[in-house]
Amino acid sequence: MQGFPNGTGETAKSIADHLRKNADTTSGQLIVEMDDIPIGEMSYRNKGGKTAEIGIKICDFTKQNKGVGKILLSMLISSLFHDLGYERIILDTNLKNERAQHVYEQLGFTKLRVNKNSWRNQIGELQSSIDYELYQKDFINFAK
Repeated sequence: MQGFPNGTGETAKSIADHLRKNADTTSGQLIVEMDDIPIGEMSYRNKGGKTAEIGIKICDFTKQNKGVGKILLSMLISSLFHDLGYERIILDTNLKNERAQHVYEQLGFTKLRVNKNSWRNQIGELQSSIDYELYQKDFINFAK
């Protein structure tokens, strides 16, 4: 099991309220839709020093492992570099999420460190994560 085996417990209203309260230019949360159906979300947050931290979740299992995430991330990363002027993108992922690691490395991310047993999931299992970074010169854009 990974991070949230029992889900996050958030309601649609609490998520909508959170999005309204946090609407600014230093962060963004994007609902990902395919054929007008929500399938996941992406986000970015300004970490200072021209660095943005990003995240993505494709929640619809039928859309996973089809290249959708790689294209969506390419679009987000391109915009962060070219439109918003970030120079460095960072992210982390669960050590067990080998598919995500593969995608991040295809996009040009460099593995910085493995954080062994650094947190516990909802049911008390120790989890490890990997930290990644990406500079514009290393970015491989799959959305061209």
